[in-house]
Amino acid sequence: MPRSASGNASLDSGIVSAAEERQVSSRVVTVPNLLSMLRLALVPVFLVLLIRGEDSWALLVLVVASTSDFLDGFLARRFNQITRLGQLLDPAADRLYIFAALLGLASRGLVPWWIVLVVVGRDVFLLGLGVVLANFGFGPLPVHQLGKLATFCLFYALPMIMLGQAFPMLAWWSGPVGWAFGIWGAFLYWWAGIIYAIEAARVIRLSRAKSPAQSDTLEG
Repeated sequence: MPRSASGNASLDSGIVSAAEERQVSSRVVTVPNLLSMLRLALVPVFLVLLIRGEDSWALLVLVVASTSDFLDGFLARRFNQITRLGQLLDPAADRLYIFAALLGLASRGLVPWWIVLVVVGRDVFLLGLGVVLANFGFGPLPVHQLGKLATFCLFYALPMIMLGQAFPMLAWWSGPVGWAFGIWGAFLYWWAGIIYAIEAARVIRLSRAKSPAQSDTLEG
């Protein structure tokens, strides 16, 4: 079983406590999980609407998805239905909506492709980092608050840009607000990625330093 990447590194990381760990279920069919699956199923619908320029409908799908995101989190905590599957589906859906929004807007020339590469490149980088950690027997690093802030900025930015396309009379303010949050979010996204990389390097270094000591103890 993979070790906790932060738990082995230090005890002050504030990762999930043992009591919280016991509350995480392996169940698949729960109401929160079904809501997460619905949100995932709406991703291609959202992307197609965005590419076709149906911005009003795309925004409606995004509102439905955001509402289901709030509901599945609330229900999971309220009725103690936090599951391992849900912990995978929820961030996956967030990423896919960001990617879909970026791809849809970039395909229409509303967002430069370099922003798509910046955001997607960071997640590819973290995916590779996860593979490296797994090779050392560690699970994924805990989500950093900076990463959450970056995701929030991107989630706020992209609908603002879409809003200006759906309702041109609002573009004079929604466009600048969207771009401000988008550029800041992209910067924070990579900043959080660098923090993850530093933490991963620290975890691996401590693991390597600890291994010889454990070996000497066994031999003694």
